[in-house]
Amino acid sequence: MTEPTREPTEIELEAAAYRALRDHLRARTDVQNIDLMNLAGFCRNCLSRWYQEAANARGLAMEKDEAREIVYGMPYDEWRARFQTEASPEAKAAFSENH
Repeated sequence: MTEPTREPTEIELEAAAYRALRDHLRARTDVQNIDLMNLAGFCRNCLSRWYQEAANARGLAMEKDEAREIVYGMPYDEWRARFQTEASPEAKAAFSENH
């Protein structure tokens, strides 16, 4: 099924909302992906996967690491080394229960 034709303004607004979310997540390095998953059901990795899938669906070759760098603002391994912390036992238990 194809998407219905949309107005350029709608696409621009959606793109602006995406950029605001991306930038907010980049700034909030204190918020861990597991916390996002437990509270919202998605995380930065999900967002990058959706970005990659959208690119691939439009015939643009994009690898997982490229999409993650777009979302994280740096290579994923660098983000993990700089900002990822060990998840609490409670966060791990909640993740296991919900996913």
